[in-house]
Amino acid sequence: MSPPLSTGQRLQRLFLTGLLTLLPLWLTWVVVKFVFVALGSLSQPLVEPMLQDLAHASPRALGWLVAPWVKSALALVATVATILLVGWLARRVVGQRLLRWFEALIAHIPLASTIYGSARKLLDILQTKPDGTQRVVLIDFPHNQMKTLGFVTRVMREQGSGRELAAVYVPTTPNPTSGYLEIVPVEKITPTDWTVDQAMSFIISGGAVAPDAIPFAAPERTPD
Repeated sequence: MSPPLSTGQRLQRLFLTGLLTLLPLWLTWVVVKFVFVALGSLSQPLVEPMLQDLAHASPRALGWLVAPWVKSALALVATVATILLVGWLARRVVGQRLLRWFEALIAHIPLASTIYGSARKLLDILQTKPDGTQRVVLIDFPHNQMKTLGFVTRVMREQGSGRELAAVYVPTTPNPTSGYLEIVPVEKITPTDWTVDQAMSFIISGGAVAPDAIPFAAPERTPD
């Protein structure tokens, strides 16, 4: 039978239990708040003057429109509605024509064309099925006794030997928009059967959302 805990030990255990309980809720709040504030700020310059004009036209009836939380909420709604509208247009012929016109306009701006073109290609690659190799893979990083998750974006050939090399984008946790680009021999890659959505959940959650078993060693290749 273990000895009874002291008051300090009980308080320490309660503190750790409470901290571990509240930490996921706090992280969720931080991420949601960041996304909401970021989305709302996009439409704030357009929504705020319109709300101020309405409030000045009828102060008694519409004066509440200038409250900070109202402006933020309406700006967020306007941004989400714009995103949904763009998604709807992108599936229509007129939207695809507008998108091609916009991309042609961006192509004439040196720095913007590089950034937009690269981001567009990466997103298109992640949304399509790969040819000849699995999209979601594991590679040795930072050494051969450790693995990290990555996305194969392209398969190339080594000059001279003709050996297959894969360009693997390794996103960081919990923000997958930043990461590393590794060039890895294809035979050193460990394939997985994960989808891109499953891999993103694994990365954003810091590994908490994951299957019970994953591959680790690269498959042995039979000599040609």
